[in-house]
Amino acid sequence: MKVRIMASKACQCSSSLPRLFLMPRMSVQNMPTRGIKSISTPRPNRFNRGQNLPLLESTTAAALERKRFSTPLRSGALGTKKGMTAMYEPETGRRFPCTVVQMDRVQVVAHKTRSRNGYFAVQVGSGWKHPSNVTRPLLGHFAESQVSPKRHLVEFKVQDESGLLGVGEVIGASWFQEGQYVDARANSRGMGFAGGMKRHGFHGQPASHGVSLTHRAMGSAGQSQGGGSRVYPGKKMPGRMGGHQVTTQNVKVVKVDDEKGLVVLQGSIPGPDGCLVKLSDAIKKPWPNVPVNMLKAQPSAGFVNAIA
Repeated sequence: MKVRIMASKACQCSSSLPRLFLMPRMSVQNMPTRGIKSISTPRPNRFNRGQNLPLLESTTAAALERKRFSTPLRSGALGTKKGMTAMYEPETGRRFPCTVVQMDRVQVVAHKTRSRNGYFAVQVGSGWKHPSNVTRPLLGHFAESQVSPKRHLVEFKVQDESGLLGVGEVIGASWFQEGQYVDARANSRGMGFAGGMKRHGFHGQPASHGVSLTHRAMGSAGQSQGGGSRVYPGKKMPGRMGGHQVTTQNVKVVKVDDEKGLVVLQGSIPGPDGCLVKLSDAIKKPWPNVPVNMLKAQPSAGFVNAIA
């Protein structure tokens, strides 16, 4: 009798419990997992989902951080190419060519800051221009900085705000040291309309054997089928040669004359005599051994209040 009562109670309890597939899987978390554990870090997810996503690299701050190591610590300077000469090494007596660049009233005109413009830069002006030949907006820009009207205005980017010079300070030839390396930028000499052989170095057509009157011709400009029957953009063809900015890197400063404002560079630099030259510290050489806090130019001279 007792056995039947216990069996009936067990049947009632089993009928009241839910089925196994309806019960929550509480014991699955405690079950050991089998497999091979990777020792390398997981690959980043290329989809914009989930946690631990990498920081976006398309922002302005990320772009400035990438360009930090290729941006000079201090501002550059402007000069005028006066011509070429030669010098001799005192130890070996070797004669080498050099270029003379003269700095004419180079002065800091304005600043560009990251909070206002998105980057750090120094606006430098050189030369002099009569106020009657300057537009009124630009004349007001010079008057706000208390500098005389400049003939040339160029920006030089710097890494951070420590490279910003005071507005109105003059940058002389002593801004560069003898023995350091600079990058010289200038507009190359314009050579007018030139053919393919002179402009791009084409070899030309054969001198004989079936070629008539087309020895220096360019030749075919493209295919008639299979390429769209067109001339591809960027095709090297005859055209205007020169007249664009060219950079000569790692130019050594041989001599500096601060009194006359002369900077003598070893070798040649682009541009004809009398052209504007932009000089800055070479980015592929070590920075000049000058403390950043002491990179101050000369005080402004008497031509600061030349605006009438």
